[in-house]
Formats: sequence, C-alpha cells, structure tokens
Amino acid sequence: MPRRGIKSISTPRRNRFNQSPDLPVLESSPAAALERKRYTTPLRTGALGTKKGMTAMFEPESGRRFPCTVVQMDRVQVVAHKTLRKNGYFAVQVGSGWKHPSNVTRPLLGHYAESQVSPKRHLVEFKVQDESGLLDIGRIIGASWFQEGQYVDARANSRGMGFAGGMKRHGFSGQPASHGVSLTHRAMGSAGQSQGGGSRVYPGKKMAGRMGGHQVTTQNVKVVKVDEEKGLVVLRGSIPGPDGCLVKLSDAVKKPWPNIPVNLLQAQSSGDTVDTTS
Repeated sequence: MPRRGIKSISTPRRNRFNQSPDLPVLESSPAAALERKRYTTPLRTGALGTKKGMTAMFEPESGRRFPCTVVQMDRVQVVAHKTLRKNGYFAVQVGSGWKHPSNVTRPLLGHYAESQVSPKRHLVEFKVQDESGLLDIGRIIGASWFQEGQYVDARANSRGMGFAGGMKRHGFSGQPASHGVSLTHRAMGSAGQSQGGGSRVYPGKKMAGRMGGHQVTTQNVKVVKVDEEKGLVVLRGSIPGPDGCLVKLSDAVKKPWPNIPVNLLQAQSSGDTVDTTS
C-alpha cells in the first residue's frame, strides 16, 4: 500500500549540516589522503639553511631601500627517501652541516653509512608530491636550488622570550591605570566563572606562560639574490628566529610552482624544463 502524505511542490532547502547523497564519500586510505593533499604538496624537496642576519638592498628601478635576510646553506645533502610502499608517503630526508662521529649514536651512524654521507648536524624531512620528487641519495643541494624571483615558505623556531605576562604574550589591555586599582595594573584578571562554567578554567585559556620558542612559518617570501659559490640565499623581508637558527626553505604552496626539471631523478643528465606556472 503506498504511503499517504502531502507532496511538496517547492525545491527542498539546502542542508546546512553538509549531509547530502550528492557529496563524495571521503575515503580513509593513505592513498586517498595523499590525493586530497596533492595540490598543497610541493613538487620537489626543500633545503636547510642557517640564518646569518639581516641587511638591506636597493631596488634598481625606484632606488627604494628594503630589508633582506641572509640564509647560508652548509653542505646540504640528501640522506634518505620515504616511499609510499614502505612509509605511506613520499618524502626526502635532507641533512645539513657536519657533526663529529663521536657525538652521534651508533644507529644513526649506521644510517649515514648506509647512505654513504657524513654525519649531519641537522636532519629534516620534506614531503614531495610523488616519486618524481625523490632526488638521488648523496646529492648536494646548493643555493642555486632556488631561483631569483621565486617565492618560498620559511620555517624556523621563533625567538624564545621566556615567561611572559598576559599583556605581552596575548596583547591584553590590562587593568585601569589609576582609579580603583591597586598593584594589579598588569594583572590578567579573572580566569573563569565560579558556577556557570563548572568552577574550572577552560582548556586553552589565554594566560601568562612561556612565550616564543615554537615553529613559525612565513609564507610567500621572495628570493632576491642567490650566490652559489658562497651558498647564500637572500630573502626579502624578515623571517622567524634569531641569528644562527635553522631555517627550512621550500617552494611556496600559495604561489605558482617555479620552473623545475621534468624528471628530478634525471636532473643532472637532462636539461629540459616545464613551465608549471601556466
């Protein structure tokens, strides 16, 4: 027997809970996760550098002076690969600097010996989009890996400022300066309710604590100058971290990819390039 009811003649309203039979089913496999992140994963690996300090340069057209940050790359070398079959994703393990073998653990010494590279001071992974971004193990990555005029994302640990109050750490306005306040001008004030909030302090409450010392990413930093002989990469503007800190440079994900070799595995033998900006 058919179900009785009133048939609507108007189109149904859109479900605000994002539930509809027309939506694609999200898969939970590693391959599906990589496919969703495909357009935000760089085509090639990044590089490691040391922040040496800041200087200034002049624009040749207008003569305007602008600040720059100097990053030096020291013996940056490919140490290992991470593959989809073995690790579930594609990545390049890059090391920089040099470390005395007596200060390296034996398992890590065996890892370097297997790749036939010297012990490195720093070891970082850079995810790549697919297998074509895996460079040969032992290859040296110089300053010419980045092109003048391209944009990069710079990651580094910000300068640690120790224990800081609420006004400095979170920009609180503080208590009134004079009337009705005694000795609590820079105090945070109340941290929560007595009854309505469950007589507790909510997780994530902005309070006084350690400030700085965490990883910060500055996106879309322009490469102004590259010096392959000295291993210098000059970036426009400032980047996080104090002088001497480790800086991770990679192609900017919010800008068009730079002109790169068609097959990075044969970059030394092939000079063909493809324009990925169009």
